[in-house]
Amino acid sequence: MRSDFLAEDLKFELSILATVQGFYQKLMRDSLGGDVPIPSGLDEASLRQSDEGLPETLSRMYRWLHVLDMAITPAMLRQALTPETDSEVAEALLRYFVRRREPSDINRDKTDLIATFLYRHPRVSGQWEQHGYGLDGALPLSPFEIALIEILADTDVPQLPEEHVQLLRNFDPLREEIARYRDFNALMDSGIVSRVREIKRWLDSSFYHPGVLATVAAHNAAFGERFDLLFTKALGEIKQFAQALEEMGGSILSTVDGVEVTVEHVAAIEQNEMLKADYGNALEKFRRVSRLKKELDRRPPIRKSLLAPAAGSAIPSSNRSTAAAKPARVAAAKAPVAAQAFQPPVITAQQISAEEGKLRRVEESIRVFVRVADPKYRQIVPMRFFNLMLSPAEADAYSATFLEEKSLRADVARTLIRSVSCIARINTELEEIKRSQSMSSLWKLHADALVVLLDIVSSTTEEAGSVAKAAEKSDATSATAIHETVKKLRNRSDIAVKTLAHPGS
Repeated sequence: MRSDFLAEDLKFELSILATVQGFYQKLMRDSLGGDVPIPSGLDEASLRQSDEGLPETLSRMYRWLHVLDMAITPAMLRQALTPETDSEVAEALLRYFVRRREPSDINRDKTDLIATFLYRHPRVSGQWEQHGYGLDGALPLSPFEIALIEILADTDVPQLPEEHVQLLRNFDPLREEIARYRDFNALMDSGIVSRVREIKRWLDSSFYHPGVLATVAAHNAAFGERFDLLFTKALGEIKQFAQALEEMGGSILSTVDGVEVTVEHVAAIEQNEMLKADYGNALEKFRRVSRLKKELDRRPPIRKSLLAPAAGSAIPSSNRSTAAAKPARVAAAKAPVAAQAFQPPVITAQQISAEEGKLRRVEESIRVFVRVADPKYRQIVPMRFFNLMLSPAEADAYSATFLEEKSLRADVARTLIRSVSCIARINTELEEIKRSQSMSSLWKLHADALVVLLDIVSSTTEEAGSVAKAAEKSDATSATAIHETVKKLRNRSDIAVKTLAHPGS
């Protein structure tokens, strides 16, 4: 009688492995486009024909599945587990991985995925939302944990030591923390992903206990729901910004980690593919999206345009304009260009954003040159069409190492850098206008850029005046340097206004 029970147990275990093998075969077929040859005696027909040599067959099956496991990543498993996947298949996979209990991150991640899948896709809708009850009248268990206990009833699950019970108590505060996040950047900056992964490692072999799997699966579901919601919202705002920028003729959203992010890059982001990918592998992509979102959020005018798209993403420039920008638009409106008159543009958030990106790149290129050039020649910066001449104070500002400080000297250096970069950009656009006199469309493009630059210059000179005034009290030399640089900037601005008013001169 005992041998009969043993044989039935072996048959049941073999049936579980056969189910796993069938799932793996389909997964490999979908990935490779063809079937993987099954070893002799392990195919479905052979397993049904004979009950002899069950221990040896089981041993061979475990070895064979271990080989297949090596070719299957957690990301592949995540993609293969769809709402259409039979619960019996997922339960067989869970039994297989818990029985193996291999102490590796990959095996743990796969078990994690399967348990979370079962939690998200109960056999009966709302099954896990009922209140738990105590099997011994004292310890309350969640319905999902009870289900896992039943699924793994024939499996030797690990004991749960007290220190690991304490670790599990971290998950309730974590779920409360997740529910409070309303912003994707805040969720990414919280470090909650790495914190949870660390707890899972600390649980070691206890991770395969039904109570641990139930707790982790509930956390994963809560985190995944919040993550997907906030990521979708953030990516939607980025794509909305990119679309508005493209409609205005722009292409560069911002610079992230030294790389320009274009409209095409954003269009290529596949939301569903990123969300289905393994979090560990896709985490850096999510971080780049978060960094891009931060760059865009730092710009109040752009943020305002996103919140009011019905206004055509345009913002009034009256808050930024002074006497330098206003006559530029008036003069430009009267200026005929070849066969087409130039109409001054309404300055939009997208135009300001694009120009700010160009100014940052100019700042960086000048900074690099000044820092590596021979000290005798660092004040002569070679640009595309001209040599940019720097004063000693301006060269010192570009080579300063204290720009991130919150101090007066840092304010002075940043003011000089900003002003010089504006001068360089105006010079570049003036040279471009000279070379495009016979092409009205190109002339208008560079004329539009000058109008935006003059608008930016107006706020730059205002800010420079405030910094110079603060410097006069303690550092007259710095104040003088600012005044001299601003004087050069105003001279170049005057030339830009005249150029727009008299394009043929």
